[in-house]
Amino acid sequence: KLCGYLQKLSGKGPLRGFRSRWFVFDPRRCYLYYFKGPQEPVPLGHLDIASACFSYHQPEAGAAAAGDEPALAFEVHSPGGAVTVLKAATRQDMTYWLQELQQKRWEYCNNLDAAKRDSRTSPTPSDFSKGLVAKDNPGTILSQNASAERARNILAVETSPTDLVGEQAASQPAPVQAGAINFSLKQWSTEIKNSMSSLRKGSNENRKSVFYTTEEWELLDPIPKDLEDSVALEEKRKHLAEGNKGRRLTSSAFPFDFGRIPHKARRPLKDMIGSSKNRYSSDSSPTEWCSGNGNRLVCELQLKYQSQQEELEKLKKDLLSQKELVRLLQQTVRSSQYDKYFASHLCERVPKDILELLHQKDDQILGLNNQLEKLNLEKDSLQQEVKNLKCKAGELNEQLGMLMETIQAKDEVIMKLSRQLSECEDSTSSQSGALNSPMATCTNKELQELDRLRDNLQGYKTQNKFLNKEILELSALRRNAEAREREWQAKYTSLEAKLCQTESKYLILLQEMKTPVCSEDQSPAREVITQLLEDALKAEPSEQPEQAFFKPHLVSEYDIYGFQTVPEDDEEEKLVAKSRALDLRSLSLSENREISTGVKWENYLASTMNREMMRCVELKNLIRSGIPHEHRSKMWKWCVNLHVKKFKDSAVPGYFQNLLQKALEKPNPASKQIELDLLRTLPNNKHYSSPTSEGIQKLRNVLLAFSWRNPDIGYCQGLNRLVAIALLYLEQEDAFWCLVTIVEVFMPRDYYTKTLLGSQVDQRVFKDLLSEKLPRLHAHFEQYKVDYTLITFNWFLVVFVDSVVSDILFKIWDSFLYEGPKVIFRFALALFKYKEEEILKLQDSMSIFKYLRYFTRTILDARKLTAIAFGDLNPFPLRQIRNRRAYHLEKVRLELTELEAIRDDFLRERETCVEKRDLISDDEEDS
Repeated sequence: KLCGYLQKLSGKGPLRGFRSRWFVFDPRRCYLYYFKGPQEPVPLGHLDIASACFSYHQPEAGAAAAGDEPALAFEVHSPGGAVTVLKAATRQDMTYWLQELQQKRWEYCNNLDAAKRDSRTSPTPSDFSKGLVAKDNPGTILSQNASAERARNILAVETSPTDLVGEQAASQPAPVQAGAINFSLKQWSTEIKNSMSSLRKGSNENRKSVFYTTEEWELLDPIPKDLEDSVALEEKRKHLAEGNKGRRLTSSAFPFDFGRIPHKARRPLKDMIGSSKNRYSSDSSPTEWCSGNGNRLVCELQLKYQSQQEELEKLKKDLLSQKELVRLLQQTVRSSQYDKYFASHLCERVPKDILELLHQKDDQILGLNNQLEKLNLEKDSLQQEVKNLKCKAGELNEQLGMLMETIQAKDEVIMKLSRQLSECEDSTSSQSGALNSPMATCTNKELQELDRLRDNLQGYKTQNKFLNKEILELSALRRNAEAREREWQAKYTSLEAKLCQTESKYLILLQEMKTPVCSEDQSPAREVITQLLEDALKAEPSEQPEQAFFKPHLVSEYDIYGFQTVPEDDEEEKLVAKSRALDLRSLSLSENREISTGVKWENYLASTMNREMMRCVELKNLIRSGIPHEHRSKMWKWCVNLHVKKFKDSAVPGYFQNLLQKALEKPNPASKQIELDLLRTLPNNKHYSSPTSEGIQKLRNVLLAFSWRNPDIGYCQGLNRLVAIALLYLEQEDAFWCLVTIVEVFMPRDYYTKTLLGSQVDQRVFKDLLSEKLPRLHAHFEQYKVDYTLITFNWFLVVFVDSVVSDILFKIWDSFLYEGPKVIFRFALALFKYKEEEILKLQDSMSIFKYLRYFTRTILDARKLTAIAFGDLNPFPLRQIRNRRAYHLEKVRLELTELEAIRDDFLRERETCVEKRDLISDDEEDS
């Protein structure tokens, strides 16, 4: 996956500068999307690489060596004169990006030359990677120019990416360069969406983006007052608890407390513009930051802050000393009050010598208390001094280690230079006799100039090779585009000619039909009609690839899914099928004009390039409208994995291959029936039409593997069709898990067992829903006693395979794999509602039943059918279906129990009665 960090030049005026962006190439549309970061869901924009060209300027070697930024920048020229300037972190990355973008453009544009592409297929057929449909992608119509390909290989520059290119770069921080601006006013709405998306993920991390200015260190967004007060109160408690412990300003971070600074008014935009290029990073020391950015005002503010902190520490010490003095005075007052009380009450009864002794003891106690307090203060000060000394010792140890490393590095450099010097002296001494020519007098400056010129020469050679390759590719792509345009023009001309011929024939037919003729056998109109029928049913001959564009194919022999469009047996059925295929073609062409659905899919998939897809209302609505042909393989696989994740996580690695190996080594009771049904699965699809078709072997493998996974079912007729449809867009293992999803996750138990109990229950549930949603039609069926479940039973068992036209079938499967079995009930009811009026016009059971057998093949408008299924039939709660399934399941089980009892009675009666002993049932005859 081509992705990584690049700097993009954007903005206007003072805001113009390089911004770090995360770029991802999308091969489906040949777009280069760019995001603010690897985790952002919505791209800021894209570049159309298919119609772009690239260039870069080779700087002087001295400028490049000095770190000149334009040395790493390259330009992407888009149609209309737009130029996008991108900058890589290293020259190696720049070369790699240019080579890869050239290659992607070459591959994409060559794939546009695919021959005989149906208008409904993807514009990028190389995007297919799974399923049997992917095998039908035609090759390129125009043979590649061998000399141009050789020249491209010769002019290619071999290079490899660094850590800033590729998916592993997403885990690394974005490269920060001087003067880079990471906020874009132009895409402010997109950045707000990305911020809200990141907040909705529920992460505990603080994802708020904070922007600083350099003149006043404050937040641009106001701090909430309660947060500000709580932070200030917490800091006050902390300082009171620490006593005289001062905060020290370390060299690794800038300890500025934003929470304690009252919020000021918002900065004007012009002030923000003047200081946006000199932002301060919290990972660098204040001294380094000042020297790196040269901002005197911030340095002065920092020094002023330090002096204010020192004054604050002094005031804290004074406050502590004053508190100590107050405490001592309070003790003195208490002692004096005690002495006064003691003297006034006890002096009359106690001798004077005892009083003097007591006074002496009191004085000793006070002196000892004072001495103890002084010792405690000395102890605290000594402990604080020990902590300070430990901190200083740690810092000195770190400095000592850094100095030792520096000394060691310098020693290595000195030794290396000494070796080089000795080698130079040896070489000059050995060649001193031979260097008598004028070249021996070259100075060191001239040698440096020579090296610079050599570097320039090498750079210009590389640039020349790249620009030559660019010119060569653009010329070849231009020739291909011109050839494509000529071929499409010829095709449109041929279509116009064919349309004129058709109109002429039908005008003649109308003229002949207008004139009455007595004898029908000799009617010229009959000859015209016969000729028109022959022309309409005439098989189109195979043509050479170079003639493909000149002959329009309105109806191909097979559709894009591999199904045969026109049968070969009955001439009347052939005419109806061709008419139906033309109607489908007309509908698809009219839908292609409305590109809103395709654009929505492209936008949604672009938004998932940096994140995983998740179930949401937007995705459900998109899937209901139909998955585009080019994305169906990817989306079906995602839907299947969504439903069987717990099964796949608990399975051992290589689970499918182990089942397949077991099926091939050991005989299976279901293998015989599977072999019988392989060629009967989809005989009208070219992928399963003959024993040598590619789909037959894959179908066999999946069915055998499933029969070993689920021996209770083994194999049931109908499973083969489910797997066959899945294999058109999925590989074998994914088709196997798709069958597991349908049988073990979606459908109830006993749906595909021998009794088909679940299928019978669903038919009764469907009857209830039909009577509720379409009461008139249900009453019509009841009036003429038409059992329509004989038709709908197969719809449910194989999910409409061979019951509707292929375009509608795959749109039903799109929703079915995402939402589950409720979709079958929706579309079954929608099919009846679509043709409700036509069915109500039929007035006898035979005509109704005959119409029900084929009416689904006459429904061609998938959009209208989907609107009925998901709009007109609402509400459609799944809880209602589950409740009715449970109700009818008990009834069907009771009926089966009664039938089993009747069967047992019949067998016992047959054994006792001589006349009935020769009667056997169908099951016994099969066994």
